[in-house]
Amino acid sequence: MPVFALSHKLAFPPTYLGESNGLLAVGGDLSPARVLLAYTCGIFPWNNPGEPLLWWAPPQRCVLFPRNFYLSRSLKKTLRQKPFRITLNADFSQCIYLCAHAQKRTEQTWITPEMQDAYIHLHTLGFAHSVECWEQEEMVGGLYGIALGQCFCGESMFHRRTDASKVAFAALVAHLLQHHYTIIDCQIPTPHLLSLGAQEIERKHFEQILATCHMLEGDRFVRGTFGAEVKDPLATLERLNRGRKQN
Repeated sequence: MPVFALSHKLAFPPTYLGESNGLLAVGGDLSPARVLLAYTCGIFPWNNPGEPLLWWAPPQRCVLFPRNFYLSRSLKKTLRQKPFRITLNADFSQCIYLCAHAQKRTEQTWITPEMQDAYIHLHTLGFAHSVECWEQEEMVGGLYGIALGQCFCGESMFHRRTDASKVAFAALVAHLLQHHYTIIDCQIPTPHLLSLGAQEIERKHFEQILATCHMLEGDRFVRGTFGAEVKDPLATLERLNRGRKQN
């Protein structure tokens, strides 16, 4: 299959026309309109420094349905101890910068300065969001992504303290459950994500779910979240576990 070269026209080819590894197109730009269009079509940008801008739609998609989040005993213990102050959208710029400079990622990160600028712009427009973990005034863990409809498209996470990224992810799941989100798009599977309850589904199935998410009204993530603290994500997650046991 060919890799499509994007023009100035704001459009993407059908995802099934991509290569077997999911590479669909090359070129274009990181304008808000193009990036948001990509996410609504199940496509995301991902390239190493020095490469042209690449767009992907893998045939297998890693996703997590919030109600399938796995709350391990060790994570439950950490959440109960409340080692970090957790916030939403308190410092998006620092969070994406620290994700880009996470250990073992700096030299080959896809979160280039251009990518950071694009997502910071999306944050100012109300589409990109962050979850942060703090020790005093130091950000020690966090994640960021894009919220569209009732889908949260996770982009990256980092930690500088044990379990800080897991705590941030647990806080994200709790927030999404409270606001009736359908799915978290994790894009590419990793052992870490799979251990938290993520799974792989067919691209066609993912796109069907995505279309349903975007038909729902509004992005509920952003309402009242800028700098807000997440007080007790464990309470929400334990209610979820109790509901599972009753069903």
